[in-house]
Amino acid sequence: MINQITAMIVDDEAPMRAHLRSKLKQAWPDLNIVAEAANGIVAIEEAKLHHPQIIFLDIRMPGKNGIEAASQLAKNALIIFVTAYDEYAIQAFERGAMDYLLKPIDTERLQQTCLRLQERLAKKNTESSTVSSSKIVLSDKTEQTHHVEQSHQVEQLLTQLMQQQQAQQREYLRWIQASVGNSLRMISTKEILFFKSDEKYTLVQTEQAEFLIRKTLKELEDELDPKEFWRVHRSTLVRVSAIAEVTRDFRGRQMLGLKGSPEKLEVSRNHTHLFQQM
Repeated sequence: MINQITAMIVDDEAPMRAHLRSKLKQAWPDLNIVAEAANGIVAIEEAKLHHPQIIFLDIRMPGKNGIEAASQLAKNALIIFVTAYDEYAIQAFERGAMDYLLKPIDTERLQQTCLRLQERLAKKNTESSTVSSSKIVLSDKTEQTHHVEQSHQVEQLLTQLMQQQQAQQREYLRWIQASVGNSLRMISTKEILFFKSDEKYTLVQTEQAEFLIRKTLKELEDELDPKEFWRVHRSTLVRVSAIAEVTRDFRGRQMLGLKGSPEKLEVSRNHTHLFQQM
């Protein structure tokens, strides 16, 4: 009987763990998820108990976060970071030996990651099987060296990410400029209910009025505080504090009701996990 590959999922949000588990079941049916954890402290303890070969590790968690836990966990397992970091930080991942997944999880990207993991583990098993019994000790030392090298690479990578985190302690966009006739209107982000993209413009909706600006939704998402504004659809950014309720329509879609507006905003399937506990 062929031993199953084992894995652990680490994320502080239970809906995200369930979402990733479901996605993995589709992408890699034979993968055995032996444990889950909600923070780095629990992850380290669970890893000691279950010895997973692969760990899908969120970075931002309470207690001991993924950055703090990764250097220990990487000594005995392959680490796949699950992150919402921006493009600059992703370049750091790509320069390192570790793989990563961006939130929300893209099915095609997850399949690529699973294939890479299968290839790495198959290569490792092939190399192990060619070693004669007289060289078992040497093989063990080689594997230990591999994990030490990986741990060192993780530490270098996480140092880059920590530096990036510090560099990102910047002022987020607090005012939006919109042309109204021959004048320029300054709109506080506290007034804005949501942004919705059109083919050429982006709609800015407040309780009193709506405006059109040329700044793209992607530019706005990069410049706005991610704790204040969430992307709920490929064409929509909403101010979190403006959400009054989350309901489902007759087709089962999540819909957002807003304070001070009759507008209903659809939540796409890729973003439903944001409201699983609301």
